[in-house]
Amino acid sequence: MTDLLANDSPSNAAEFTVSEISNALKRTVEDAFGNVRVRGEISGYRGPHSSGHAYFALKDDRSRIEAVIWKGTFRGLRFRPEEGMEVIAQGRLTTYPGSSKYQIVIERLEPAGAGALMALLEERRRRLAAEGLFDATRKQLLPFMPKVIGVVTSPTGAVIRDIIHRISDRFPLHVLVWPVRVQGETTGAEVSAAVTGFNALAAGGRIPRPDVLIVARGGGSLEDLWGFNDEAIVRAVAGSLIPVISAVGHETDWTLIDHAADVRAPTPTGAAEMAVPVKADLEATLAGLGARLRSCSARGIDRKRQALRAAARALPSADQLLALPRRRFDEAAARLDRCLDVGLERKRARFERLRLTPATLSRRIAEATRTIDRLGARLPAAHLALRRDRMHRLGRAAARLGLEPLLRRMSACDDRVENLAHRADRAADVRLARLTDRLAQAGRLNASLSYKAVLERGFVVVHDAAGAPVKRAASLSAGEQVTLQFADASTGALIAGDGPARPRPRTGKAGGGGQGSLF
Repeated sequence: MTDLLANDSPSNAAEFTVSEISNALKRTVEDAFGNVRVRGEISGYRGPHSSGHAYFALKDDRSRIEAVIWKGTFRGLRFRPEEGMEVIAQGRLTTYPGSSKYQIVIERLEPAGAGALMALLEERRRRLAAEGLFDATRKQLLPFMPKVIGVVTSPTGAVIRDIIHRISDRFPLHVLVWPVRVQGETTGAEVSAAVTGFNALAAGGRIPRPDVLIVARGGGSLEDLWGFNDEAIVRAVAGSLIPVISAVGHETDWTLIDHAADVRAPTPTGAAEMAVPVKADLEATLAGLGARLRSCSARGIDRKRQALRAAARALPSADQLLALPRRRFDEAAARLDRCLDVGLERKRARFERLRLTPATLSRRIAEATRTIDRLGARLPAAHLALRRDRMHRLGRAAARLGLEPLLRRMSACDDRVENLAHRADRAADVRLARLTDRLAQAGRLNASLSYKAVLERGFVVVHDAAGAPVKRAASLSAGEQVTLQFADASTGALIAGDGPARPRPRTGKAGGGGQGSLF
């Protein structure tokens, strides 16, 4: 470069290619600015490129310089760059020969003081609060007595030991630990993945699903706790279906996860105390309640027993209560036999008064036949009288009405009268058929009870001179004229002998001698 500047004569100037000039400038800049610290505001940051490198610019109120963070360096950053964030970048200046631009290759990046981080934190808090992620209506109540507790923290720190020790002292139960890094650039991704993973566990599965989650970390500076201000953690905790207790840092340390969690604990030990009750206190409470319950039950039983005894003294005895019903029962039992005898005699007398003879049946059948004939003879006349009456009423109504309404009503009445006539005929036929059936049944009953059926079997009915049937042979005398009624006809006969006739004895031969004389 010195040789290049030494010769001022245009004619004696050495010639350089563009690449040579660019490389010479690159070496000069890198030698002169091999390690610099630049303070500025991040501009044009769009996140890491697909290759893993990050490209943006640093600017102040008058100048601008391009910046790049290589992939390996980007993974080791303690916080993620954001648009508009004021930072202090440490690295080296270099040029890019392809476009004749210089840039800073950042090897270390840190916020420009706590004020910048707080401003960034406040801006992020307002933006997430505007989305409703910190609303009190989203908060869930902690279960009073969980069965499984999930803890998201470092497995090697003192925090997990304090939590397990405190839970074991208060109420021993199952604790699941999801190991994560609690400091560094991967904190946000690991903690959000742990919260999401616990929520993805199925109830009743091989790994039990926690009833409450504790996200814990020990105290530290704002930079140490910056990973718990990650937006991914806030969204994972706000969307968790399992209640979350935030126990990050000390009581004076606040992070965004504290706003999104359902409950904030001042310390990890305080989170363990919030998650489980004290078993000894519960046992003492249950023992006290059990003693009070037994005492109240005993007093209640004593009061009921005293009230029962008082009521028993006021009530009459069982003998006194049953004396009158027992007496009425005995009197009724004594009257029962006599009432049965009286009732039986009454039924017998009533049955004897009912003389169900063929003559009685014939008389009743004849009366029913006459009634049917009389009603059948009156039916046509009654039908004609009803029709005349309806026609007369129609005539009177016609005088009050016009012709057309009269004709319509007459037509309707004629239809109704005709319908009634048909119904009357059908009713008469049905009743006549029923009476005929009853008459036929009575005739069959009369035939079954009539003595004429007996005459068909060879018997004879003897009538005296007055026509009365003879029931005893002793009532006849010799020479008395009688009438013998056979099945087909009747014939006269004369009683012979001095006394009542005796039937002749049968001979020993089968089928010989016939019936013999009846007199």
